[in-house]
Amino acid sequence: MKFSIIVPVYNRIDEVHELLASLEAQSVKNFEVILVEDGSTEPCGAEAEAAAARGLDVKYFFKANEGRSIARNYGMERADGDYLVFFDSDCVIPPDYFKNLEKELARKPVDCFGGPDAAHESFSDTQKAINYSMTSFLTTGGIRGGKIQLDKFVPRTFNMGFSRGVYEGVGGFREMFSEDIDMSTRIRNAGFSIGLIQNPVWHKRRVDFRKFFRQVYVFGKSRVTLKLLYPGSLKAVHLLPAVFVLGVVALILLGIFVSPWFLLPLGVYFLAVFAGALIATRRLKIAAMSVPAAIIQLGGYGIGFIQDYTTKILLGRGRNLDEEIIMRKGK
Repeated sequence: MKFSIIVPVYNRIDEVHELLASLEAQSVKNFEVILVEDGSTEPCGAEAEAAAARGLDVKYFFKANEGRSIARNYGMERADGDYLVFFDSDCVIPPDYFKNLEKELARKPVDCFGGPDAAHESFSDTQKAINYSMTSFLTTGGIRGGKIQLDKFVPRTFNMGFSRGVYEGVGGFREMFSEDIDMSTRIRNAGFSIGLIQNPVWHKRRVDFRKFFRQVYVFGKSRVTLKLLYPGSLKAVHLLPAVFVLGVVALILLGIFVSPWFLLPLGVYFLAVFAGALIATRRLKIAAMSVPAAIIQLGGYGIGFIQDYTTKILLGRGRNLDEEIIMRKGK
């Protein structure tokens, strides 16, 4: 079994260096690496050449900037593997990842797989706080890569792969936000099997809260686009961040104009986040930073969702869906 690792890159030299180093350290090297530089102004070709000189099977391509989905499709067109595997450029891969992956696929074959992500000990405190927020049940993060209900599991491109048969049957990624959710939905709708493999990668995520807010804000907006594409895809859990935003606003107003006691639920919730992070990380600073991280995650997602739900669904305005999604590359 051979794997083709496909990684889109845009101005991420340092991250690519660490990613390639982790792939060089794999205990089983039954893979090729395809780096697709998507019009970067700071290309990582030298990093790819150095890794190739050290024996890593890596192919490097530079193309005009068109977006990460088009870059992934470009890589898939040039891949030789039986399975196409996708990592983000800010991932670091544990040394036994492919050894474990091959073992699990041999034990229980699936057409498409995904797995969880985690924080490495070397990551910054901010990254660890964001990681806790993105994976904690208290922030809806528990619905991500570690989900147990496999019929609802949605692989994400920080740790995802599918067979060549899936690619031939479904086509490439659409250039859109939450393109991995769209791809997973299309794979499931086409009748292919999807499985969760508990084989995590170390994922750096965003390095500061400003970039983190922008990321989750876009996630919230893209959930509305996914509802337009797949009307039955919107679940109660996707509404929780919007409920959080509206609830926080209501409680603050009630606390100011009616009674300070209305602020108590917020205090209890933030204390629960702090305590959960302290237990999970055993670091006081990370636990304290996890509170604003949780606020940003739920608030950013909720604001983006409310904005686009109001504009595109309640008011029927915004870009035409055919222009926004269907006309983009992919099937």
